[in-house]
Amino acid sequence: MKKISILFVCMFIGLTVNAQTEEELKKEQAPKKAQIAKLQSEVDALQSKIDALPGWRIGAFGTIGASLSGFNNWYARTAPNTSAGNIGITVNAYANLIKEDYFWRNSGTVNLGWVKIDNKDIATDSDKFESATDVFSITSLYGKRLNKKWALSALGEYRTTILDNFNDPGYLDLGAGLTWTPTERLVVVMHPGNYNFVFSNNSTAFNSSVGAKIVADYTASYHKLSVKSNLSIFQSYEDSNLSNWTWTNSFGYTIWKGIGVGFEFGLRNNKQEALNNALVNFDSSTVFPAPAAPTFDTVDNKLQTYWVFGLNYNL
Repeated sequence: MKKISILFVCMFIGLTVNAQTEEELKKEQAPKKAQIAKLQSEVDALQSKIDALPGWRIGAFGTIGASLSGFNNWYARTAPNTSAGNIGITVNAYANLIKEDYFWRNSGTVNLGWVKIDNKDIATDSDKFESATDVFSITSLYGKRLNKKWALSALGEYRTTILDNFNDPGYLDLGAGLTWTPTERLVVVMHPGNYNFVFSNNSTAFNSSVGAKIVADYTASYHKLSVKSNLSIFQSYEDSNLSNWTWTNSFGYTIWKGIGVGFEFGLRNNKQEALNNALVNFDSSTVFPAPAAPTFDTVDNKLQTYWVFGLNYNL
């Protein structure tokens, strides 16, 4: 009995010592964390000053996401013999020349995706990866400063796909107006004079027009986190059906030697693309009497979306 009592006493003392030791260690740890936070804020402040200096700023980061799977005689599935895959790649890059009296900002975005679903029991089922997400855009903005925050500017922006139907459609915006740069990270373009050239073999759905161009771009790095958000809007003066907008957002968090995790999502509204898609898939031969072909007034213009999550690399 005495041995058991001594054992409980020893365990109690040991737990007490461990608790005290953990508490003491946490007390020592707290001021060190505060020092790290203070040093990081000082580093960020110095980086902001470096970013404000005249000269080139060049950078890039991207995300790769992949998922592959295979089933053989897996009878719990409707299709027991199947292979599937999903691959997505995104790259965001920029090269900006910042001077005291002018700036020249250039950026590019590529987002490519492939998918495969192969039912091996169906001989005609494709075993190849088919293109899914397909986004390509480049932007060049020149500005002559009126003061630190405002500039007279000219913008060129080109958007298309590169895996399927290159330049069909393709969009080229050329315009001039004002650019507001409240910080080094945020750029807002306001161009009331802009022409939206649309290149396509389908003249029924796609038309060029004069309008206003608004672009808001936010690019920043917070220690290990890289962020890029871009909103591009074209408002046609001729017909609201010819207006469009695209909003993309990219995030990359570095864990080790430039490698980390990344996430990107995009939204788009484009009635011309919706009508083109409806016309491509329109088949009047299956119904009698034959229905009328889709038009701008009848087409269902749903919100377009995409997203990619996977490994990220920051240059």
